[in-house]
Amino acid sequence: MKRLAILGSTGSIGTQALEVISGFPREFSVEALAANGNIDLLETQVRRFKPQMVCLFDDDKATAFETRDIPGVTVRAGLDGLNACCRLKDVDMVVIAVVGAIGLAPTLTAIENGKDIALANKETLVAGGSLVMPAVEAHGVSLIPMDSEHSAIFQCLDGQDSKAVEKMIITASGGAFRDRDKADLLKVRPEDALKHPNWTMGSKITIDSATLMNKALEVIEAHHLYAMPFDRIEAVIHPQSIIHSLVQFVDTSVIAQLGFPDMKLPIQYALSYPKRLPNPRLKPLNMADCEDLTFRPIDTDFYPCFQIGLDAGRIGGTAPAVMNAANEVAVLAFLNGYIRFPHIAGIVRSVVAAHTLKESPSLDDILEVDGWARKEARKQLTLT
Repeated sequence: MKRLAILGSTGSIGTQALEVISGFPREFSVEALAANGNIDLLETQVRRFKPQMVCLFDDDKATAFETRDIPGVTVRAGLDGLNACCRLKDVDMVVIAVVGAIGLAPTLTAIENGKDIALANKETLVAGGSLVMPAVEAHGVSLIPMDSEHSAIFQCLDGQDSKAVEKMIITASGGAFRDRDKADLLKVRPEDALKHPNWTMGSKITIDSATLMNKALEVIEAHHLYAMPFDRIEAVIHPQSIIHSLVQFVDTSVIAQLGFPDMKLPIQYALSYPKRLPNPRLKPLNMADCEDLTFRPIDTDFYPCFQIGLDAGRIGGTAPAVMNAANEVAVLAFLNGYIRFPHIAGIVRSVVAAHTLKESPSLDDILEVDGWARKEARKQLTLT
């Protein structure tokens, strides 16, 4: 029985993780749930999975939740509450499914308390990979990627000699606008960008998929996860989202991981690893239905966020944290109708250019530049 804490339980990944868990009552128990503010959904989850601790990041929502009169549950709030979930003695693995850089501090707390990590939060490694991966090694825990691309690479590398890896190839769907003209992008609306052609995901990552910022974040993640130089990590557009990533070895052999595009598959693999569990709820891949598997290079003129993110990753230090924070603000501004879609890239570029680089940042440094970048991005919104 693997005992879990799920941070971000009411979001897209969190709800799908609980759906997976519900099918394997002998494999998993839920000891802690944390959410941002959806107290009605959280109450439903608590009554079903019966965790011993609940955290609501919003203090007022935490106070409101305590009035729901659910026996046997400790209610905590804020970042202290997230960290408390990560310190629970009865937790073996923490699922990091919160959105944004807020996932970094609880991830480090969980690692320092000997918990394995199932990581669905890209921003944790983007902003703090130089802190997280040394901590993983120092504390002897496992970090299992939960997103589809890095789950694919993880599976392709399983049992392989890491020294024999020539390069990693991350695939991208291309997002909602992959077949549109660049001139059309000034006219697109948030509801258009949220219509992902292949995947069902949360709003922030769906917008990142449309800008291809998500692929830059994944390249940075791969750099940290697998200690792979940037010049040996590639990204290509694969519109069908059947091949989730590939690894090429020094003998030119390429191993790929394929599957029907369903986030519950990499979620289940991360939770059950090293086991593989049969799940009749998952749709098997029928190769006869895969007549056309196509690939094309990424056009950085059409997807400027990809190059901006990649450049920040190569610079290193605090640049990725600044880039990530500015992107979070810009994406939210687009979702709320304050800016147009192409302005996301301009805001991120301006904030990264304005920041003063720290080459070997501490956690405090990362949190400081994250706050600065958010304020700077908000200033840029007034100029757009």
